[in-house]
Amino acid sequence: MICADQRWIGDHGIGRFARHVLAGLDYRPVRLTSHPAAPFDTWRLARALDKLTRDDLFFSPGYNTPLYCKSPFVFTIHDLSHIFCPENSSLAIRLYYTTIMKQACHRAAKILTVSEFTRSQIVEWSGVLPEKVVDVGCGVDAAYRPEGDLYGLPFPYVLCVSNRKRHKNEFRVVEAFAKAAIDPRMHLVFTGEPIEDLLRLIEHLQVRERIDFAGLVPESKLPALYRGARALIFPSLYEGFALPVVEAMACGTPVVTSNVSAMPEIAGDATLLVDPSSVQQIVDAIQQIMSDTSLREQLRERGIARASQFSWARTAAGVQALLGHT
Repeated sequence: MICADQRWIGDHGIGRFARHVLAGLDYRPVRLTSHPAAPFDTWRLARALDKLTRDDLFFSPGYNTPLYCKSPFVFTIHDLSHIFCPENSSLAIRLYYTTIMKQACHRAAKILTVSEFTRSQIVEWSGVLPEKVVDVGCGVDAAYRPEGDLYGLPFPYVLCVSNRKRHKNEFRVVEAFAKAAIDPRMHLVFTGEPIEDLLRLIEHLQVRERIDFAGLVPESKLPALYRGARALIFPSLYEGFALPVVEAMACGTPVVTSNVSAMPEIAGDATLLVDPSSVQQIVDAIQQIMSDTSLREQLRERGIARASQFSWARTAAGVQALLGHT
C-alpha cells in the first residue's frame, strides 16, 4: 500500500506538482489536516504513519518527511532555496534542513526532484549517491496554450509572475522597467499584492502610474494573463524549475529570464537569457523584445515548441513507475 501526503495539493508550485502526480495514483491519504510545512509536522507525520509496515510505502510530493518511519519512503525536494537564498530562511528552517532533512535524504529510498540543476545541488549538499536522486521534471497544463481568452487589462503590459520574495529580483525588474526606452503606455504587471519597500522604489523612480499589482490570480485565470502580456520578465536569482517560464512559453508569450540556476536548462534556446544581477542586461532585453517584432515571433514559436516538451502526464507516469518499483 502507498500512503501519500495529499496536503501539498494547491495552486502554488509544489501544489500543482502534487495535484497532477497524485491524480492517477492509487494511494491512501495521510490522516492529518495540519500544513505539511508546519513546525513539528515531522513528528505528527511519524505518528500518523505509525501503522505502516515494511511492505508499505510513504510518498510526499513535498519536502516533509517523518521523524521516523517503519516503511520505506520517497519524498520530493523541488529546490534548496532555503539553503542558497538566506533571505528565505530562518534559524528554525536551517536547523530543520541540517538535522531532519539531511538525515531523511540518507534514510529515504529515493529523492525526487524537478531539474538536473536541483538534482546536482541535492547530491552535493546531502552527500547521497547521485543515483538516489531522480529528476522527474514538471509539466504544463493544457489550459496554457496560445488560443483563448485574454485577461482584459485596459493597457499593454509586460508581466512578472512573482511573490515578493527577494530572490525573485523584483527590485531590479522595477528599476530596469523604469530605465527601458519603450512605449510610455506600456505597463508592468506583477501578480500578488505590493509591499512597502517595493512601492517606495516605484515612487522614487516615478513609475507608479505604469506599474500594477494584479493581486491573487487564480490558476484558472493565469493563462489569460500570460496570453495578454507582450512578454514575461522573469530574471529570478534562483529557481528549482521556474514554472512561469514554461507556462508563458506554452501560451506563446516571449520570455526574458535568467542565465543562472535551473532557468537555462528549462528555457533552452527559446528565451532571452540575462545576468539577473545586471539591471542593464534586463533593460537591454526589455528594449530588444519590445522593439523587435521578428524576435518576438521567433521566441513565440520556439517557446511553444519548447513548452511542448514538458508534460504533467510524463511527470506523473515517471513518479508512479518509480514508486511501483521502490
